[in-house]
Amino acid sequence: MRTVLAIALTLGATSPAFAASGPFLSMSNTNFVVLLGFLLFVGILLFVKVPTLLGGQLDARADGIQKELNDARALREEAQTILASYERKQQEVQAQADRIVAAARDDAAAAAEEAKADLEISIARRLVAAEEQIASAEASAVKEVRDQAIAIAVAAADQVIAKQMTATEANKLIDAAITDVNDKLH
Repeated sequence: MRTVLAIALTLGATSPAFAASGPFLSMSNTNFVVLLGFLLFVGILLFVKVPTLLGGQLDARADGIQKELNDARALREEAQTILASYERKQQEVQAQADRIVAAARDDAAAAAEEAKADLEISIARRLVAAEEQIASAEASAVKEVRDQAIAIAVAAADQVIAKQMTATEANKLIDAAITDVNDKLH
């Protein structure tokens, strides 16, 4: 098929040769000599199989391009796989970060509740301590008032007795007190 096409093109290209003067098939006609040279050149190219070599080189080039395209597809698919993996990892990391934030909020809320409970316990302890201090101060004040009342009563009794008592009665009381102390000590 290629050979027929080459001959048809050659004959089509030689149409100006028919316009030359004189017999066409003579060696003195330059157009005929050029035609023979061209046909010889095309024949040599066909004999050496240049079209086959060119076709082989083009096929090799096409195979190389196809291989590069296949490699590019494989790289693209690998890149898409890696991208999907990274997106999945990013989603996992985001979910983990959300869980950490939620756990931190829960921990903060629990810590706040615990601090509130500890504060309530501390306030209750302080109230109990304050009530105990008030009760102690109250008891101390009552004792002080009682002691002062006793001291005033003793002083008043001493004045009343001192005004009403005579020396002989005082001596009798002193002797009775000495005897009472002596009995208690021995």
